[in-house]
Amino acid sequence: MTRAMLDEARGASIDEGGRSRIADVHKRSLNELREVLSPELVEELDEVMLPISEGDVSESEIRIAQAQLIGWLEGLFHGIQASIVSQQMAAQHQLSEMQRQNKLQPPQPKVNPDGSGMYL
Repeated sequence: MTRAMLDEARGASIDEGGRSRIADVHKRSLNELREVLSPELVEELDEVMLPISEGDVSESEIRIAQAQLIGWLEGLFHGIQASIVSQQMAAQHQLSEMQRQNKLQPPQPKVNPDGSGMYL
């Protein structure tokens, strides 16, 4: 759905009111992202994103700013996905190691300190 909306937005011509609205949405989106991201990601975002100039913004500037923001967000999402997969693989490896060790060392029966068996 998001991809379809982006494709439609890219294909539409933008009038003066639309350019102003997109510039406002772009600025608000960047500010909201800065509030929730880690300092390292905010620094990266600021390096990549150039602010849209105030006043008369051309359609080309809007399209470039949109492409920058979408590209950066897609990279962020891919990084998050890669991190999740890596964590899942590490957890699987740890679980298989624990299972392998349990097969090598069968559990010992519990013995009470007084020497009596489990059922006495």
